[in-house]
Amino acid sequence: MADILIIEDNAELAEVMKDFLQAEGYSVFIAGSGEDGLAYLEANVVKLLLLDIMLPELDGFAICRLAREKFNLPILIMSARHGDESKIIGLELGADDYLEKPFSVPLLTAKVKAHLRRSYDMNEDKLLLTDGDLTVNRTSMTVYRHGQPLVMTAKEYELLVVLLGNRGKALRKEWLFQQVWGADSFSEPSTLTVHMNKLRDKIEHNPKEPQRIVTVWGVGYKYEGI
Repeated sequence: MADILIIEDNAELAEVMKDFLQAEGYSVFIAGSGEDGLAYLEANVVKLLLLDIMLPELDGFAICRLAREKFNLPILIMSARHGDESKIIGLELGADDYLEKPFSVPLLTAKVKAHLRRSYDMNEDKLLLTDGDLTVNRTSMTVYRHGQPLVMTAKEYELLVVLLGNRGKALRKEWLFQQVWGADSFSEPSTLTVHMNKLRDKIEHNPKEPQRIVTVWGVGYKYEGI
């Protein structure tokens, strides 16, 4: 998972943006073509898309249209094309903002922060995740239900944070396993099912009929909340 996906064929510019955004605490993935960017969006949860227009083969306008049809995330277009016509096209295709190249990286960072805050009601000081009687404190890495602390393993905690952080999104089992255990883990994928059952036992009112963590058949799990 990456907070920000950059689709930009200028590798040097992409790396500069990545360095600045990572310094602000964001995770960033770079795709050098529209096709690679769409493939990444299909396989990963992304919070914001930075999209160049002048790309080889599939251009940024086409990517913007396809991304807007399938994904609910802020899209910021970056382009060397100046003038109202390109801006209007981009915005009509679903972009949330349009940056003319060259632009200052501080301006880019400010826009990224603003769109993430607006879209996800997030800011650097929001370190509590809540759902009814359930509270997750990401500073102390503790979980409370009805005001009482829950005893959780590190993996159960990580799994809950990932699920809560992607509330309402259907998450594939393979993706969840990679996020919590890592691609190089020696654990079996079935470990996810075991941990999910234990997590439900701790946070659901009725673990046999879960309301918070629901199964999406053929896909994985989704945190619905109560």
